[in-house]
Amino acid sequence: MDAKTPHEDTLFSPGHVDPLVRVRGLGLTLPGPTGPVNILAGLDLDLDAGESVGLVGPSGSGKTSLLMLLAGLERPSAGGIRIGGVPIEGMDEDGLARLRRQRIGIVFQSFHLIGSMTAAQNVAVPLELAGVADARARAVAALEAVGLGHRMDHLPGMLSGGEQQRGALARAFAPRPALLLADEPTGNLDQATGAVVMEQLFALRARFGTTLFLVTHDPALAARCDRILRMRDGGLAAA
Repeated sequence: MDAKTPHEDTLFSPGHVDPLVRVRGLGLTLPGPTGPVNILAGLDLDLDAGESVGLVGPSGSGKTSLLMLLAGLERPSAGGIRIGGVPIEGMDEDGLARLRRQRIGIVFQSFHLIGSMTAAQNVAVPLELAGVADARARAVAALEAVGLGHRMDHLPGMLSGGEQQRGALARAFAPRPALLLADEPTGNLDQATGAVVMEQLFALRARFGTTLFLVTHDPALAARCDRILRMRDGGLAAA
């Protein structure tokens, strides 16, 4: 077993420090063709346990970059991120991978299902990596929760776009994450299909008490969250 990052066992423990997510002075600077580009500058953010927050803003404003930083898929240039009171910016890649596998669900605009695996196998993968003994049973239950119980043995290529995104939802919620990060989850779906997917996302969030951070261009979708934030000038403001 890989060595654990110091303090990793305190993540999401019953006595964790509120808020669940605390971001202070977060900065991200990336190289550009004419020099460094400041994507985020001095950003602060708190996410309370169990709340839902919608993030809106124009394309290129840094919404997805912020989500990637919260997921530990990008490293900040400045500032810090605490989840459950524990800083994650100093974690090594193994620690970040464990954090995502066990505690953070991620749903992207693209479904990212493994084409050679059935729906049930796709959902079971993160559970198996986390050492969950009943991974198959949990995967089946998750698929049934999103209305795909009859499609669990189908490959992604045999599923519609909406079914694939529902499979991605099942995969994200199966480990029962404390935090769900969703980046334009209906962006590749038609309006009717997207509405079905979002009904299921919010239902699962309520069922498990999951904290939701939702990046979206859809004001109506953002309005379903407890509060709305707008990305502006590399920082955040109430919408």
